[in-house]
Amino acid sequence: KQWYQRRVAITAGKVKDDILVERISGRMIHQSSGRTYHEVFAPPKVEMTDDVTGEPLMKRPDDNPTVLSRRLDIYHEQTAPLISFYEKKGILRSVDAMQSPEKVFEDISVHFKQ
Repeated sequence: KQWYQRRVAITAGKVKDDILVERISGRMIHQSSGRTYHEVFAPPKVEMTDDVTGEPLMKRPDDNPTVLSRRLDIYHEQTAPLISFYEKKGILRSVDAMQSPEKVFEDISVHFKQ
């Protein structure tokens, strides 16, 4: 197929704002390796310490509830309206992002096979 004949689909993950805030504000990163941890879902063995190297973990300054609340406001004002636009075009594929990461990946993969 030519590039202009390919099917287009938009995938949107559905997740509640308070869950997003919990997920994002709990993130911790080992800066040199990129390993990620989470205060609740995948905590390091020693608080704020990388399990492999013993080096300190960091939290991004914008991963806090105040900044996230503003980012979500902007999303709802500017980006969310695109969801209904793509839905009307018949190219929106929604995924329940409240599920496990493995299930979300599986659901997204199904959309790409259609």
